[in-house]
Amino acid sequence: MFHQLRRLWLVPLLLSMVILVLDQAGKYWIIQTLGPQPLTAAIPLIGDWFRFIYSHNTGVAFSLFQNIPQFLTIVALGITAGVIYAYARHMPNRSPLIQVSVGLIVGGALGNVIDRLRLGYVVDFIQVGWWPVFNIADSAICVGAALLLLGMSRVEAAQRRREQVTV
Repeated sequence: MFHQLRRLWLVPLLLSMVILVLDQAGKYWIIQTLGPQPLTAAIPLIGDWFRFIYSHNTGVAFSLFQNIPQFLTIVALGITAGVIYAYARHMPNRSPLIQVSVGLIVGGALGNVIDRLRLGYVVDFIQVGWWPVFNIADSAICVGAALLLLGMSRVEAAQRRREQVTV
């Protein structure tokens, strides 16, 4: 039983923790380097096209739905709990792709929730081109969601192939 639990939860748990640590470390570093006032300085990496810039975000990923942080914290925690429940009960959780996607989503969500609870806003600091400023947690959530869709579509396609063979 312990082996089965470890097999199902080790990758998502470890990846969630790695994302959480990287996200919080990046946010700490940007505040120490460019703080305390947001949007006053930047570190250009590739001109103005790719840079680090300290920003506050009271909305969700990519600055959507601003100024409702308490509501967004509750929503984020609910979605995180829902993802964990769905992973445990309904997803093909033996799939490495599904395990990685859940780890990315949960780690990213918790990284932003920690900011909302601690600061009342999320620290964003990565800007690429004209795209709104974002952070490591936002990236993990988006990549995780894309991988989850890919993983679920692969599982569904494999199941359809199996059903066709048995008919």
